[in-house]
This record gives sequence, C-alpha cells and structure tokens, in this order.
Amino acid sequence: MQHAIQHGHSHGAESHDHGHHDQESMKVLGFWIFLVTDCLLFGTLFATYVVLKAHTDGGPTGKELFEIPGFVAETFILLTSSFTSGLAVLAMNQKKVGQLIGWLIVTVVLGASFVGLEINEFVNMVHEGATISTSAFLTAFFVLVGTHGLHVSVGLVWMIGLMIQLKMRGITPVTRRKITVISLYWHFLDVVWIFLFTIVYLMGVM
Repeated sequence: MQHAIQHGHSHGAESHDHGHHDQESMKVLGFWIFLVTDCLLFGTLFATYVVLKAHTDGGPTGKELFEIPGFVAETFILLTSSFTSGLAVLAMNQKKVGQLIGWLIVTVVLGASFVGLEINEFVNMVHEGATISTSAFLTAFFVLVGTHGLHVSVGLVWMIGLMIQLKMRGITPVTRRKITVISLYWHFLDVVWIFLFTIVYLMGVM
C-alpha cells in the first residue's frame, strides 16, 4: 500500500515535470513563430527600402549621408555582442550563474553602445536636414533602421529583466528557456543587421 502511494507520488512528480517541460517547449515554439512573423516584417521593410532607395527627391543620397567609420563600428559592436551572448549560453550550460550574468552584462553594454551610435547617427542626419519627411528614400531608411534599433532596445530591457531573475532564482528550467530564447532573438537581430549593413550602408556608399 505504502509502496503504491510512493509510486503514485513519484509518478505524479514525473508527470508534473513532463507537463512543465512540455509547457517550456511550447513557449520556445511560440517564440519561433514570433521570429518568423518578424522575418516577414523585416522582409517587407527591406523590399520597401529597395524600391524607394532611388527616390531621393533631390535630397541627400546615402553616399552623402552615410559615414563609413560609424556603421563599421556599429557592425563590429553588434557582432561582438552576439559572440558574448553565445558565451552567456555556454556559461548557463556549465551552470555558472556568475559567469552567465557577467556575459549578459557585457552583451547589454555592447548593445547599449550600438543603440547610442545609431541615435547619434540619426541626430547628425537630422542636423544635416535629412529627416524622415525629406524624401521617400529617407522615410524607408529611418523606418527600416529604426525598427531594428527598437528591437535591439527591447532586447536590452529584456536582458536586464533576466539578470534580475537570475540573481533571485538562479538557473532553473524557466530561466534556462528564457536565456535560450533571448540568445536566439539576439542572433536573429545580428543576421538582420548583416543585411542592413550590406543592402543599406555598403550599397549606399558605393
């Protein structure tokens, strides 16, 4: 009888764990669906930009506006932050919570530097009279690059929230899933930036 109760308890715990694991898997799947819809959003913005790129309406062109050191620095910073977010996942898999938080802090600092450079770039462009309403080209540029910058900013807030959770709870199945998801999100933004760097900036200055 006692054995049956114990067996029932352990079976209940197993099914609870299994249910929890399924729930976490569903949340990761939900995130993948979000990434697919985000791909469609960026795809649409890229297509719009390519169509409107030549519509400068007599205003400044990308060649006149884009400063090579600026966007090269942004690229270097974002690529490095993608690497450090990977190191954070590595630390998580080794159950080193201190190292995990450390690498997340480095990633946040790099991400914030990237956003700072982008805001600075936008401000300089506006000072030069290149605003969102100057031409169709600039409207498409500001919307596309601004949407990416907004995504990076959301990622930074999200990471800071995760660091607070890690401080309070340590590495649990829930925080593990959240770190995996934020890392995927960050790598995704990196891939989008490579397209931005190539299509908007490199082709713009050529």
